[in-house]
Parts: sequence; C-alpha cells; structure tokens
Amino acid sequence: MKKILISDSVNQRSIEILESAGYSVTYKTDFTRAELLNAIDDYHALIVRSATKVDNELISRMKSMEVIGRAGAGVDNIDLAAASKKGILVMNTPGGNTISTAEHTMAMMLSLCRNISQANQSILQGNWDRKKFSGTELRGKTFAILGLGKIGKEVAKRSKAFGMNLIGYDPLISEEAANEIGVKLYNLDEIWKLADIISVHVPLNSETKNLINRDVLLRCKKGVKLINCARGGIINEHDLFEALENEIVSGAALDVYETEPPDFSNPVLNHPKVVCTPHLGASTEEAQELVAIQIAEQIVDYFSSGRISGAVNLSAFTEELTDDIKMFFTLSEKLGIFSAQLLSERLKQITIELNGESLHKFSKELSLAFSRGFLSRKMNEAVNYVNAPLILKEHKISLSEKLSSEDSTFRNLVTVEMITENEIKKISGTVFGKNELRIVRINEYFVEIKPEGNLLLYKNIDKPGMLASVGKILAEKNINIAGLSLGRITQGKDALTIISTDDVIGSEELKKIKELGGIKEISFIQI
Repeated sequence: MKKILISDSVNQRSIEILESAGYSVTYKTDFTRAELLNAIDDYHALIVRSATKVDNELISRMKSMEVIGRAGAGVDNIDLAAASKKGILVMNTPGGNTISTAEHTMAMMLSLCRNISQANQSILQGNWDRKKFSGTELRGKTFAILGLGKIGKEVAKRSKAFGMNLIGYDPLISEEAANEIGVKLYNLDEIWKLADIISVHVPLNSETKNLINRDVLLRCKKGVKLINCARGGIINEHDLFEALENEIVSGAALDVYETEPPDFSNPVLNHPKVVCTPHLGASTEEAQELVAIQIAEQIVDYFSSGRISGAVNLSAFTEELTDDIKMFFTLSEKLGIFSAQLLSERLKQITIELNGESLHKFSKELSLAFSRGFLSRKMNEAVNYVNAPLILKEHKISLSEKLSSEDSTFRNLVTVEMITENEIKKISGTVFGKNELRIVRINEYFVEIKPEGNLLLYKNIDKPGMLASVGKILAEKNINIAGLSLGRITQGKDALTIISTDDVIGSEELKKIKELGGIKEISFIQI
C-alpha cells in the first residue's frame, strides 16, 4: 500500500480522494523539523503547500519517495534539482487559483477607486464624511493589463463588463488573441502615457524586477493607479511611496510585497492612498478545494496508471532518454530561458532545427524542453512540460520542428529561430564532450558561452577600448568577470561581446554601459 504524507493544511477532499483509492494517508501539519526529517523515509508521496520546506536536506532523507505534490502553483519551497537527481517526480496544480486571483484583482481595483477601505476605517472611528471619500468610476477608464496569461485574460473579461477601455502588454500574445478578449496591444513606453489604471500579471524575474520604478512613474499619466496581485518586487515600493507623496500616483492596491511578511514600518503600507491585503489572491474556499482535488487526482493517476500531469521537473520526461540526449534536453531548456530574455518584441513563430540524426527521434522532447524554458521566463502562471504546448497554442504562437543532416562544424546542434514582427533571432547550442553545454552562435556571430549564471550581452562598434570601458564600470561596482566571449564578422564593424559575471549587474550599471559611445544593444540574462 502506498503511504502518503500531507504536511500542510489542505482541503479535506484531498484526503478523501486518496483514501478512497486505497492509499494510507497521514495528515499532520504540526511536524517539527526534526520529526519530519525522521519520518519522511517511510512515505511514497508528499503533499505540501508553501509552509513545508522541501529542501535538499529533507529530500536526502527520502528513501521510498516517488512523487512530491504541491497543492498550488508555486514550487519555490521545493528543491527541484535535488528531487530530479533523486528521481522524484514533482507535480503542481497550475491554474487552480486563476479565477480567485482575477476576482481579487477586481476587488482591489474597486476598493481603490471607491475608497472602500479608507471609508470603512472612517466609519469605525465614528465619522460620517461622504465628500472626503468621493471616488471614480471604472467606466471609460483606460485600464492597462501587463501580462495576458490566464489570470490577465480573466481580469480583462471582467473589466470589459465594467465598460473599461482595455489595453495591454504581453510579449507572447498575438494581436488576434488579444482582440478576442477585447485588449489592444501596445508597447510599454506607450502604455505608461495612456493608462489610468495599471495592473501587473507578469512573473518576477530579472526582466520584471522593479519594472515599475521612479523613471517609469515619471512617464505615467498624472494620477495613475497601480495594482499588484502578482509578485512583490515588480513595483518598486520605495519609488511608489515617493510617487504617492508627489501625487504622481493617486492610489495603489497591493496584495504582494518585496518581502513577505513585509516590514510593517514600510511607509507604503501605512499610506492613506494604499489598500493592502496579505497575499490573498488564491485564498478562497473554491480555489483551495480545487487545488486539493487536483493534486490528489494527479497522484492517484500516477500511482494507478503511470499517467503524469502537472510535472515541473525533468525526471518524468527523461527516464527513457540516454545520458547524451538528457544533456541536449537540458541544453534545449536553457536555450529557451536564454532566448526569452533576448526577445524584445512580440513573438509570432518559433522553429527548432535539429542537426544530427541522433537528435531527430527526440524532436518532440527537445522542443518541449525549449518551450518550457522559454515560457517559464514569460508567464506569471506555472509552466510545466504538460501545459507548455497548450500555452503556446492559446497565444497563437506557431512552433515547428526542422530535422537536418549534421552541421558542417558540429555533429549535433540545436538551433532556435524566433520570428517577431520586425526581427529574426537565431541561437544555436551544442554539447561538448559528455556534459559541457555551450551556446555557439547568436544570429550571425560565432561565440562560445556556458548557458548559466549571469550573462551580459552587448553589440558594439568593433574598436579599441570598448571592453576596457565596460570592465571599468563593472569594477567600480566590485562585479567580477568570470568569463568572456567575443564574436565579430569583419574588423571595424559591429561585434558581439558576452561577459559572464559572478554577481548580478544592476540597472544603474546597465544604464551606464548603454550610454557608452559605441554600444548599440544590451541585454542582461540570468540562467
């Protein structure tokens, strides 16, 4: 009999489903760390939410574990690399909180525009001040939705019913798909000038951290309102407070924060024009019941028939692959992560070309790995190897595979071509020896890069002193250069420089580099 441990609070339906399938279920949410470490070796499955830290230490104690299930989307509390190394499948329940988070966004927007929270507090203090809390209608307001994944789309549907003028930004979604939900697409520079209200629904990564900062707020329409029910850190809280004080921003609604729990002395939390909730986006009875049912059914399917859904780590897809192909599987996923951060325009089509017959029969797996890596950097919802193709289809992005003979330089080569409205980008990668992953070509430039860590890429005029100037800026911030690759076609023309660094390069340093004479394009990539 399979033994299943549930160590975080979940809806009772999860236990009922597992027990009715004939499994032994232990539901215990008050384990001490020591107790959990001692007990874990006896179980075949573990179900958690966000409280239990499934780290390398805990995973190393697992002797019988086959599957770890997360009743929810985020898996930040699970060491995926350690689980994969141990051969343990990790599942989550993507999409379970979509409606709850969309509805919470609407509640925050209504509260913000009608001063619900402030008026309620005034009433509790025995005041009756109707004029002070006069609000604004949603009807006719230009509402910008940044990120049109599942949650963003549901927000759009509900906002349309209020008669709002919907605009949006999403580097993946096509104009056709956006039109279907009544959203007109713009680039970010245009959105800042047009929007009365902005709601963010993008993932938190190096591209979106501090996406809305002081410089952006100064470009926004005076009196703009901001909503964040996605991830803390997308809106810079210090800059938001400054903008509120200067009446650039007329109000903000925050469900997520840069640190959680937040520093309660943070002046943003106590500002009279800010509505705050403690990360309640997914906190509805319906959402919690849904994810509890989903994870239980996924585990039952896996144990009873071997059917996998909601897998977020590699083990489920690489068990039957040879070691050589596993490395190309990993390479393809990293090419996806890399490519997503190079892309600056809306994507229309992806072509994955596989050179070398040994890769041909694994074309589906390799394209799947690329898709998962690419989308993981672009979506605010959980992306796994099951739903990645569906997400591409929903966004009307075409993905095709091309099988070619061996490349003249490399025996096996994975090349990704991405077509946007105005540009074509091509990135090629291979595996040297048994396990040395390399990116070997970016557009027309031949390079040699390890797809890992912090990578600074810039195109520059090929002239003496360029590298020294960039190096000086990094050195002033005590950022150490760990590796370097240079690519050029003709002396004196454009060149491509890739610098690997030990530390993250901040926006201030990137701005200084961009302002150097001779720098044409710049990207900072984290893998």
